[in-house]
Amino acid sequence: MKTLSILHRWSGALVGLLLALLGLTGTILVWEGEWIGVPGAGDAVIEEVDRIGAVAERAAAGGALRITFASEEIGLHHIAKEGGAGEYVRQDGGVAASWSSQWERPELWIFDFHHHLFAGETGELVTGIAGIFGLAFVITGSILWWRSRRTFECRLWPRTMQPGPIVRHHRDIGIVTSPLLLISFLTGIGMLFPSAARVVLAPLGTMEVAKKSPTADAGPGPAPVGAMLMKAKARFPQAKLRRLTIPSKPGGAWSVRMRQPFEWTPNGRTTLFFDGRGQLLRVDDPATTGRAALVNETFYPVHTGKVGGVAWKLAMTLSGVALTLLGSLAVWSFWVRRFLHRRSRRPQVSPVRQASAEAA
Repeated sequence: MKTLSILHRWSGALVGLLLALLGLTGTILVWEGEWIGVPGAGDAVIEEVDRIGAVAERAAAGGALRITFASEEIGLHHIAKEGGAGEYVRQDGGVAASWSSQWERPELWIFDFHHHLFAGETGELVTGIAGIFGLAFVITGSILWWRSRRTFECRLWPRTMQPGPIVRHHRDIGIVTSPLLLISFLTGIGMLFPSAARVVLAPLGTMEVAKKSPTADAGPGPAPVGAMLMKAKARFPQAKLRRLTIPSKPGGAWSVRMRQPFEWTPNGRTTLFFDGRGQLLRVDDPATTGRAALVNETFYPVHTGKVGGVAWKLAMTLSGVALTLLGSLAVWSFWVRRFLHRRSRRPQVSPVRQASAEAA
């Protein structure tokens, strides 16, 4: 137990601040639709393919890389351009907001930090490793709490900001929120390490490796974006149009993402690929996949609170706030306690002797 406690405390002191920041940013992102503050964000979604197609064609001609269509969460089309630039476009086609860098939109850079630590794939790897540490903290913390369970006291804040009360608060708030923390860490790790998720979900069936986008001819003139969306809607009439991705390199295919009624992921996993002439190349239908893939598809919406309504949003908020408190207070108490301990061991110099030394 002593060795386990030492490992838990030292690794928490080193990784705790990163976990706290991930918990804080994750909590903020759960409620993104409520605080985004752009005119039209609260508009009801009107899925008229002709109108959506007109907006998408203008955006594609204007250099868009990706268009995420309006949803129940945010009633604006999000147009992403090169270099982090972009626009929010109202459903009637009017521009509600535009920016030249992600740093001009808090929801974009907060998302980038939470997922990539501003470092792309390297940041994703670091975040995934931090998640593995977090999972280990929940398990080892629960074991360590058991020996002090008789002193359990559920408090939102430590009695005093002293190391002892902070450690007790850390243990007790950790055990209360451990089920939610487990879900947060497991779903986050599953998204960042798909190979590991494939192994864990193997008893439910084989989960196919994500297919590469097919190659496609560019075609003469502008691509018939509206026709692509019409074909996608005709193929899946009950599904909602969620995203159009425009090829950034020659030979790339256009893709249309849709969300069928049974899908939990906000932007869906149903994907149709087209060439530059608007010819359908391939359809990826999650309804044809096995149970393992369907379970894997739930990781993102569960992790982000995009399913289950307000109740699950509050649950993920509690998980994020708890992680923020656990990580930040653990780091503070660990390093402050060591600092105070070292300071108390320093020899004390009386004022008289100090004055004499300064006079000399």
